[in-house]
Amino acid sequence: MGRWQDMTQEELEKQYAPSRWSHRMDKEAVIEAHVREVTEAFPLVLYIHGGYWQFLSKEVSGFIAPPLVTQGIAVAAVGYDVAPKGKGFQKWDQHLLSLALWPLSLCALCLGHMDVMVAQVRRSVAFIVQQYSKTSGVYLCGHSAGAHLAAMVLSTDWEEYGVTPDIKGAFLVSGVYDLEPITHTSVNNLLHVSQSDCSAVTLSLPREVARRNSPVLCMTAATPARKACEVLIAVAQHDSPEFHRQSQEYFQALRSAGWSVSLLDIADTDHFDVIEKLSQGGYILTQVILNMISRA
Repeated sequence: MGRWQDMTQEELEKQYAPSRWSHRMDKEAVIEAHVREVTEAFPLVLYIHGGYWQFLSKEVSGFIAPPLVTQGIAVAAVGYDVAPKGKGFQKWDQHLLSLALWPLSLCALCLGHMDVMVAQVRRSVAFIVQQYSKTSGVYLCGHSAGAHLAAMVLSTDWEEYGVTPDIKGAFLVSGVYDLEPITHTSVNNLLHVSQSDCSAVTLSLPREVARRNSPVLCMTAATPARKACEVLIAVAQHDSPEFHRQSQEYFQALRSAGWSVSLLDIADTDHFDVIEKLSQGGYILTQVILNMISRA
């Protein structure tokens, strides 16, 4: 081929018109097909991690992505400030630790951090749907504490956030839907604080905070839009009887409120591998998620 300076105007136009060179279809059709392909809406799964509101992170949540992404589903992990960071403090004040009444001050700092976590997750959902308007629907997936937070998302008054997310489904796995029993366990007690390590600080969740952040107690009646959202409540066969009870009661509460909801007891799993196995394409819960999304 000669230099471009030696080409006629017609030849130059042809050389710089990529659509003329497609082997698959004519020049008009290939452009239309390309626009359709790159702008086509896609389903989006938002994964909310567990860890009893105290550990794990979005950075370790990518394990669920491979079997979903291979089916054309986008996956995003949602983070939140686990306790005790939820109230905005990341390092303990040395002066505070020296005070005789420091436990009272710490309790004051801890009050409401569950509210913060819930608000953070709600804001994340609002932000994502504003940034990615081309989704064909949003699906929530949460495990344990993450299932609790996903359930709280379902009860959100979205007018406060200026958006109406098209949440078409929620997969709530081995969740806690009534927080009050947690307030009577060691999960909630302030066990240990040191100047060098605050990782053992637990929830310090007051009863009133627990109640207003319990999905089973802040049930929202199913509007027409919410009726279009399918909710799957899954529980591991070897979860404790309390986890089974809570899953059953939240299932009944949603159904009574008019939601489209189902309950799945997953055989031969415990509280941990029930979610770990989502990395496997052939796992029953993976298949249930894929089937629900494909029906939408």
